[in-house]
Amino acid sequence: MNPGDLRLKPRDAAESKSRFISKSKFLLGLQCHKLLWHAYHAKHLIPEPDPHKQAIFDQGHEIGELAKRLFPGGIEIGTGTGGFDEILTASEQGVKERRPLYEAAFVYRGGYARADILNPATSSLWDLIEVKSTTSVKDVHIHDLAFQAYVLAGAGLKLRRCILAHVNPGFVRNGAIEPQEFFVLEDVTVQASAVSRDVESRLYDMFSTLHLRQHPDIAIGRHCDDPHPCPLHNLCWGHLPESGVTTLYRGRKKGFKLLQDGLNSLANIPDDFKLTDNQEIQRQAARTGQPYIDEHAIARFLKRIKFPVSYLDFETFATAIPLFDGLRPYHQVPFQFSLHVQRSKDAELEHHSFLADGRTDPRPEFMRRLHELLPRRGSVVIFNSPFEIGRLKECSELLPVFRPWVSAIKRRIVDLLLPFRRFHYYHPKQNGSASMKAVLPALTGRGYDQLAIQDGGIASLEFLRVTFGDVTEEERQRVRRQLEEYCGLDTLGMVWIVDEMRRLAQD
Repeated sequence: MNPGDLRLKPRDAAESKSRFISKSKFLLGLQCHKLLWHAYHAKHLIPEPDPHKQAIFDQGHEIGELAKRLFPGGIEIGTGTGGFDEILTASEQGVKERRPLYEAAFVYRGGYARADILNPATSSLWDLIEVKSTTSVKDVHIHDLAFQAYVLAGAGLKLRRCILAHVNPGFVRNGAIEPQEFFVLEDVTVQASAVSRDVESRLYDMFSTLHLRQHPDIAIGRHCDDPHPCPLHNLCWGHLPESGVTTLYRGRKKGFKLLQDGLNSLANIPDDFKLTDNQEIQRQAARTGQPYIDEHAIARFLKRIKFPVSYLDFETFATAIPLFDGLRPYHQVPFQFSLHVQRSKDAELEHHSFLADGRTDPRPEFMRRLHELLPRRGSVVIFNSPFEIGRLKECSELLPVFRPWVSAIKRRIVDLLLPFRRFHYYHPKQNGSASMKAVLPALTGRGYDQLAIQDGGIASLEFLRVTFGDVTEEERQRVRRQLEEYCGLDTLGMVWIVDEMRRLAQD
């Protein structure tokens, strides 16, 4: 068996790299051969990375640069040259110098691997270091290193160890970032060696797929989101109806079983197919097209809400490399809140907000303003309250003066997610989701479509971009207005939801 015999034929010298399967393409192939085929033959159907994915790429690059400081004095391979053959030649020359190598490239039997870091060990041996922005070792990382080890060993490099350099979850910033404290270096040689034995046969299968005139017909399944959401979701899942079986609440396994049996619509699930109570509500809603409403349960929930009612929502950011002292990697930092207050049943809504300005830690001013504006009595209504409670608790650990106040707030919180997660109300348009983004339009007919920023992930990225990036003042102010609109709708939307629930409970 020789995968090299199946290499794709380049149309010209500039495409010589296309003869090979890189480590990123190899990982695509492990997830799905249909995805792999499209990456070579129909790349135009694969959408460009969305802002979330691009932020992950950018963050990974930042982490990679920091990791190089663990092995100083190295050689950047390919700097100033973009040619495939030139990079291979530079890597071969770099090996001879016995210094750390960054992004050295090697090929072997159809595989092409660029190693994050190669560090010279004893004698003629090398350590292979893969850098990841995660806080632990994952299966996909082992396959990544196994592929690289296969290619590098085949190309003539003698490896001593395979090491995964990942973020230390226990790191707390205190001044300048020290890479020796920020990273954990885990020796995964044994695991990678065991997996590398299958690399050659897997490459053979992948090249066989790439020589097909059409993509392989692969049914959708759990692999579509493991280890990463597939960019071909819209293409492969587009045949499913809006109320499809894959939207079963906590029933993805059942959904795929139904698909295998030729059933794709919730409405067509047989009566004798075992469902949970909540899934049965979904099936009936799909059949009738009408929402399920438990008026008594909704009325009981509404009795918990006492005036003055405060509707509260936070926005946060989290970065792998902490921006401020006292932060851990990926620590959620609140930078914005929206607060709608209704003092009594017939009172006009009051709106208050906070959006951090400047490049200092926003938490002290965030807490001061919230303490100043939040009423001292009445209910605090939050959608999915554990998130906000967690942030308040963390902020009070940083600022102990607020601890008694936070403890008092926790006793007043009413979680608006609960009646929807418990299916006291369910509309078929929710498609199995109890999230705010699903509930608001289904229950009230209003949503986020008219906004420039429509989800919290984008809000976080945009705040970081205009606060810490190089943008014009006009752009900064434009985005800040958009952030205010988005967060404001989160709390105004809760007001609308509660108003509609009151109407339903009275009908």
